[in-house]
Amino acid sequence: MTRKTSSNVTRHRGLVDAAARAKLLGQRGAVVWLTGLPASGKSTIGYALERRLIDGGNAAYVLDGDNVRHGLNGDLGFSPQDRDENIRRIGEVAALFADSGMIAITSFISPYRAARARAREATGEQPFVEIHVATPLAVCEERDPKGLYARARAGEVPSFTGVSAPYESPESPELELDTAGKTVDQCVDEVVATLHREGVLPPA
Repeated sequence: MTRKTSSNVTRHRGLVDAAARAKLLGQRGAVVWLTGLPASGKSTIGYALERRLIDGGNAAYVLDGDNVRHGLNGDLGFSPQDRDENIRRIGEVAALFADSGMIAITSFISPYRAARARAREATGEQPFVEIHVATPLAVCEERDPKGLYARARAGEVPSFTGVSAPYESPESPELELDTAGKTVDQCVDEVVATLHREGVLPPA
């Protein structure tokens, strides 16, 4: 998969490398990519993880699907093409965060495997930790905090993932979480353990 590059541009290399940033911050930059159906618990886990990391002295920031559509991706709709572009942009932004030494936590449905693979590629040498929030559709639909499943079933929301648009589950994520039978703290515990295992955080 080849990333597109504008013509007549040259990549500039700075005087500070990833190792220097890691030494300063006491952590490796990384992308923690939360993917799953609407109402699966991605944002809840993402913000709780951010809180846990910050409280532990780690620099982290959540890029949330709804929030970026208020600005950076406010020009995009929900067609397959726009969804793909939405994830392409976020993958590139998250990669920049990781390169800066931050732990970028992304909370996006990101329904297509190819788009998630492109985000992983964009991250380059920094860790990319894909977490499938694999909450069953029935549980997500029962939660329906925004009423979108009900509207989708009524035909009021076209191309709604899980109802009228597909979701391609990760084939080999670094972690799979089913929030149906776990508390938020338990889910965050599993994510943090994974970050230790993947070398984002020092050994516990």
